[in-house]
Amino acid sequence: MNDSDENEKKNKIESNLKPDSTELEKGISHIIVEIIEYVSNSVVIKTIIKKSTGNISIMSFDSGEGLTEKTSPFDTFAQIIEGKAEIVINNVSSILESGQGIIIPAHASNYIKPNGRFKMISTIIKSGYE
Repeated sequence: MNDSDENEKKNKIESNLKPDSTELEKGISHIIVEIIEYVSNSVVIKTIIKKSTGNISIMSFDSGEGLTEKTSPFDTFAQIIEGKAEIVINNVSSILESGQGIIIPAHASNYIKPNGRFKMISTIIKSGYE
């Protein structure tokens, strides 16, 4: 891909964002896997929707990158939208591929192990915690 193609793609992605916001523009179609790019040796996170009752984020992971062990007081739905990932919940490993998702229960120990490049959507529901 040449520099012109890269700039056009970046402008298209940025045009999907609402003015003065990190959330995506409402009421228009988005190609989710194109909203976020891979960055060498990094995990990139972009917010799609952020509300007091929960949020939806899209994440890209470069090869060798993951998330360290954590727990959350809320249920989280993780869906792989490109590539393959290993998600470990309470020491039980699950390999997920594009189109597959898993619910990470509230208060469960979990982490994402590096397993090549991949993109995922993370949906956190804060029901009852408004």
